[in-house]
Amino acid sequence: QVQLVESGGGLVEAGGSLRLSCAASGLTFSSYAMGWFRQAPGKEREFVASISWSGGNTHYADSVKGRFTISRDNTKNTVYLQMNSLKPEDTAVYYCAADRTGWGTPRLDYDYWGQGTQVTVSS
Repeated sequence: QVQLVESGGGLVEAGGSLRLSCAASGLTFSSYAMGWFRQAPGKEREFVASISWSGGNTHYADSVKGRFTISRDNTKNTVYLQMNSLKPEDTAVYYCAADRTGWGTPRLDYDYWGQGTQVTVSS
């Protein structure tokens, strides 16, 4: 059974930083691309960032480029999202997801999803 468990969310002031983690189990982690997505209240889920199976390719939404960094540690079956210079508009539930293609292209139809972690940025 595949499980993706996010952690690291919380309340932070604008301009602050958070690092999200997503621990994966039940799948061959090093074969999957991983992505981070978010959903704000009343809005659709949107792509934030992704990383290929090897970590060699990454993609970012324009809204987070230069502020967020995705990384992975295949020895720990974990993917991270370092979020700097946070803005109130970054407030959302953040989800990690796994993509069996291994490439992690920016799209929404990933194969497995976590339950999400809340990030709230106060102004």
